[in-house]
Amino acid sequence: MGFVLKLLVSSLAVFFGAYILDGVYLDGFPTAILVALLMGFFNAFLRPVLIILTIPITLITFGLFLLVINAVIILLADYVLSGFQVDGFLTAIIFSILVSFFTWLLEAIANPKAKNRSVQ
Repeated sequence: MGFVLKLLVSSLAVFFGAYILDGVYLDGFPTAILVALLMGFFNAFLRPVLIILTIPITLITFGLFLLVINAVIILLADYVLSGFQVDGFLTAIIFSILVSFFTWLLEAIANPKAKNRSVQ
């Protein structure tokens, strides 16, 4: 899947998540694109560092602490972007779950034969 298609899928997931969840506010779809870009940047560079620093607690919680890391990344995006607002930590956790679900769903729709290609 190309970069532009992944960006579109992530932006739509952010947009749908903000539409469904009451505590998340977006100024519009261009802001959703910026949120998707910023979250992608944070996930590429900041998330690995946070995962390494929190390996013991992540192992103790059987990986559930990764939800906390995702919420921190969303709250950082909220802090950086003025058109994106998340009401609190629990809302950020729920938003991260929604965005993950919508991303999975939209990627499955956009690329339905990806599973078959990996088997061949």
